[in-house]
Amino acid sequence: MRERYASGIDDATAEKMIDLLNANLANVIDLTLDGKQCHWNLQGSGFIGVHQLLDDTAERIREVSDAIAERIVILGGMPNGLARRVAKDSVLDDYPTNITEVDDHVREITNRYKKVAVKLREAIDAAGDAGDEDTADLFTEASRIVDKDAWFIGANAPKK
Repeated sequence: MRERYASGIDDATAEKMIDLLNANLANVIDLTLDGKQCHWNLQGSGFIGVHQLLDDTAERIREVSDAIAERIVILGGMPNGLARRVAKDSVLDDYPTNITEVDDHVREITNRYKKVAVKLREAIDAAGDAGDEDTADLFTEASRIVDKDAWFIGANAPKK
């Protein structure tokens, strides 16, 4: 383990949080890539608004991944965002490559945001239970961002 910069956190807790943070790092990196896949391939009514929105949401989710990676370093760990690890450890299935319609992409990417949000909320509880409130706060902020972007994207879906 690297030097730890977080005070008052024992080694066992730091290692547990590093694992939890790396698991969520894989999810948010995958979500970013899925958002770009969606961005590049959608077509149809409402295209330009969703296309531009996905650039904005990708930037916000990249900021989340940076915050998670930085917290890992603060705790003495090594962030692992390598493509192979992300592919292996993300909770998200492969993004479908056979859809083009805006409505289909909006539904697909919104569901992916929701799935990542569930994992972030689980991580809030796990970090709080472990006594690492700073990591719990980081996950809380990440959850707020992901929820808000799920809403922004999902609001483009046709009403049922």
